[in-house]
Amino acid sequence: MIKPEEVFRIGHITRTHGVKGEVEIAFTDDAFERGDAEYLILEIDGILVPFFFTEYRYKGNSSALFTFEDFGSENEARRLVGLPVFYPRHAVDDSHATPDDLRSLRAFTGFRVFAIDHEESSDEELATYDLGEITLVDDSSLNVLLTITDDEGTERLVPFHHDFLLDIDMQERTLLMDIPLELLALND
Repeated sequence: MIKPEEVFRIGHITRTHGVKGEVEIAFTDDAFERGDAEYLILEIDGILVPFFFTEYRYKGNSSALFTFEDFGSENEARRLVGLPVFYPRHAVDDSHATPDDLRSLRAFTGFRVFAIDHEESSDEELATYDLGEITLVDDSSLNVLLTITDDEGTERLVPFHHDFLLDIDMQERTLLMDIPLELLALND
């Protein structure tokens, strides 16, 4: 059984393509390009299920068409539309990766954000708190916005700027950011 901590989300299935069982996947992460797994993982009724692909081809910058084993018709593939797509953590070696290795900031989708707690920090120790998980990166304009969702489901919009970014752990998929309190207060 695949456990949630063994995978990370890389996109979702948007639609079928043609009549031979192809599906289109919209990527939010470029891990598929950097990885070496021969399968993708789909979440079906809360269960993570591996799907081996027989072929794929890119369709633009952020999507690709996939054919999965045992899915040979449009009707079979239609059942997959809307499902989230995950990738196995072990298939991507991000131990030496840097943000420059990422194709786009959308790769930060699924990362946990830890923010500096200036009230609790001292000269000897830096205090942080978990702001939540990046659930959406809107890079459609010059001002990139992160949607960060906390564990209670509350969404917060935070503008992204490289000056706010203090550290990235690609393996653990975490960001350490120093976000001005005034920006965080705009969400209240």
